[in-house]
Amino acid sequence: MIDGPLFDHRWNNQLARDAEGAALEAARLRFRPILMTAISSLLGTLPLLIAAGAGAGSRKALGTAVFGGMLIGTILGILLTPSLYRMIQGLTEKLSRKKPEAA
Repeated sequence: MIDGPLFDHRWNNQLARDAEGAALEAARLRFRPILMTAISSLLGTLPLLIAAGAGAGSRKALGTAVFGGMLIGTILGILLTPSLYRMIQGLTEKLSRKKPEAA
């Protein structure tokens, strides 16, 4: 997932844009596919959450774990990936500017 913002940043460098703009553009472009994948996974685990009958307890426990993990992972991924990319890219740019030149 990080290769998208990296590609966008390199492309946008040619257009004189910063890493923040690249991260925001990459997040905007990938928002719909990420949500579509997450929603289909969540709907796929829904039968486990509403299980009934023999063995329903273990199915509900598994469904709750998968559903909750996917939901939290999607929310955190959507919110944190662009900001973490921007933070790491900013740190990389600062470190590359501070390199002493060889004599």
